Amino acid sequence: MAAKPKATFALFFGNRGFFPASLMADARRELPQVLEKLGYGALMMEESATRYGAVETPAEGAVYAKWLKANAGRFDGVILSLPNFGDETGAVTALKDAGVPILIQAYPDDLDRMGPAQRRDSFCGKFSVMDVFCQYGVKFTAMKPHTLSPKDKRFAQQLDHFARVCKVVSGLRNLVVGAIGARTTAFKTVRFDELALQRHGITVETFDLTDIFARFRAVDTASAPYKAKVQKLKAAADWRAAPEEAVGAAARLGVVLDRLADECRLGAMALRCWTEMQEQIHISPCAVMGELGDRGIPVACEVDVGNAVAMVALNRAAGAAAACLDWNNNYGDDENKCILFHCGPVPPSLMAGKGKVGDHLIIANAIGAGKGFGCNTGRIAPMPMTFSSLLTEGGKLRWYVGQGRFTKDPVPKNFFGCAGVAEIPDLQDVLLHVGYEGHRHHVSVAPGYVAGAMTEALGRYLGHQVAVPQCGCG
Repeated sequence: MAAKPKATFALFFGNRGFFPASLMADARRELPQVLEKLGYGALMMEESATRYGAVETPAEGAVYAKWLKANAGRFDGVILSLPNFGDETGAVTALKDAGVPILIQAYPDDLDRMGPAQRRDSFCGKFSVMDVFCQYGVKFTAMKPHTLSPKDKRFAQQLDHFARVCKVVSGLRNLVVGAIGARTTAFKTVRFDELALQRHGITVETFDLTDIFARFRAVDTASAPYKAKVQKLKAAADWRAAPEEAVGAAARLGVVLDRLADECRLGAMALRCWTEMQEQIHISPCAVMGELGDRGIPVACEVDVGNAVAMVALNRAAGAAAACLDWNNNYGDDENKCILFHCGPVPPSLMAGKGKVGDHLIIANAIGAGKGFGCNTGRIAPMPMTFSSLLTEGGKLRWYVGQGRFTKDPVPKNFFGCAGVAEIPDLQDVLLHVGYEGHRHHVSVAPGYVAGAMTEALGRYLGHQVAVPQCGCG
């Protein structure tokens, strides 16, 4: 069985009759081959649909637009390739309603092939396309260097960035987030504007905990979904210190959340995780949340819908699980390091070894021991990481995005929950930004350096406000 492509792109070839059209056939052959070799899919309009299978005139642009519409949903973005100068009017006709990110790629000229029969002038033509796209409000991506052959090894880096941009855009457009339970009264820091999210294409569906608990009690413990969930949870973490009834309760909650995600097409959740969970069904949902996160359904703690959305964006950009953590502790006197932590909902794929499920030692101080098993205690693996958070305010979506790394520095053995030491360039500037701008005490993280793709997708294509409050984020 063939591997699923990392992303699939619709290919567009721009032409202008003053320049060699013979170059179109070479580009139509070369670009799909390069994409396939790098693990991407490609859709290409039939060569017979227009002259050379390219677009020069508005009429040809209309043909391409019709073809693009007929293939809607089959591609993540468009690569606008300029084998020669290209025609900006045909391009804007073809792509003004594309509805996905557009990467403009221009072939370079060779200094020994500059005669009229061989010269491309794509360098100049790219400006013309970009200019007219700006006039029409068509969003696009352009990268350095200005011209680049698909055969150049740097093109793979451009494709990687562009694919991540496309994934973030598609992940947030028409996203549905489940807000499960009311915001805990004390946590005004996780307030959010539901209408602001809706105006940006993100729907919030709300669910009362009474319904969740009723569904929980109705789960058939003899059913296949329940038994499969028990096995998944036991495979993901060490439950030997937890009573068997805690494993069963966690599995029942997992079945409920899985069904809810399927019924309502939830792409993420934000869960009221204390103290009703511990008081009424006698578990902490952390391990269940982490297991969902590793399956691509991020779950934020404490009904933090903003960070649930941020986790989706990071998950799509990184192609890996995301976690919601607290900006929690300084790390001695190192001003560029801090401890990021949460009680135990970190996806197992981000942890340094298998976590151990235990009681919620902090909540136990208030409601008594033995009622909060489910915290997956461990440490976050050393790795490069990107961090982000989302705030809704005044009808706008405001983000910050940055990069750092989780180090091998030790966290004290008696430190409760799942934690890691994060080293972030200009951390003190980041923390001032978080505080002065009114952002949450939560921050979402995912592996890898993908801040550039996050920033471009959120700002350029989705129209959100994005800040990068550090000098070290490239």
